[in-house]
Amino acid sequence: MKEILKQMDKRIPLLKQAIRRAEKEIGTFPEGRLRISVNRGCPRYYRVSDGSGHSGEYISKGDMALVRTLAQKDYNSEFVKIARKELERLEKSIKQLSSENANAVYDDLSEHRRKLIRPYIPTDALYAEAWLKQPFKTNPYKPEEKTCDTNRGDKVRTKSEGFLANMFYDLGIPYRYEEGIRMVNGNMRFPDFTLLKVKTKEEFYFEHLGRLDLASYRADNFIKMDEYRASGIYLGKNLLVSYEVGESPLDLRGIRKMLVEIFEL
Repeated sequence: MKEILKQMDKRIPLLKQAIRRAEKEIGTFPEGRLRISVNRGCPRYYRVSDGSGHSGEYISKGDMALVRTLAQKDYNSEFVKIARKELERLEKSIKQLSSENANAVYDDLSEHRRKLIRPYIPTDALYAEAWLKQPFKTNPYKPEEKTCDTNRGDKVRTKSEGFLANMFYDLGIPYRYEEGIRMVNGNMRFPDFTLLKVKTKEEFYFEHLGRLDLASYRADNFIKMDEYRASGIYLGKNLLVSYEVGESPLDLRGIRKMLVEIFEL
């Protein structure tokens, strides 16, 4: 509900600005309205006004500026009418939804009472907690290599993955480490991290490419990226990537900025 209200709130200033811009133009339009007649795919333009008759006065192709102005006038009139109605409905709906929010029944309870109740609509915190508790198939490859501790209390394979895990944890982004996902070709892949965007309940996959200076490593990851794409996991949409090589260390500041924007933190 909070996300819906947020999107509605974003729409209101956009509408108000557009209505103001349209209203300023109302007095600048010429008399009449535009009629368009199409013959064999070719439009012919007429200005219909008082005294011009139903068909209107023909506008030559040399006066397209008038055609566009009349078209804008007709659009302006309909836009202002509909936009005002939408704005009124939005403002009324926001007021009603804010005061009659079913989630508030649970949120307004005392801490001790909330512990006794299973809400019918889980809060974001409860959803994230349940997501983290779900069992998943993890990467069976050399578990003894998971030697780096994280702030959350689990272990990852490299220092860079540790930095990333700690960043997710500090930002409040729930994550699973090396969760197995089935590719469309039947292969199992284990992305370094699976991240949960709590606000929208979306899952993102995060791969850290830490040895791009090795040709064999690059080739293996090209194959992996092809499998991801074929399986509906797209770079920049639900697949995020970080990388490092000798001359280009891990850009933690840039990654943090990316996460804050994508996860709306």
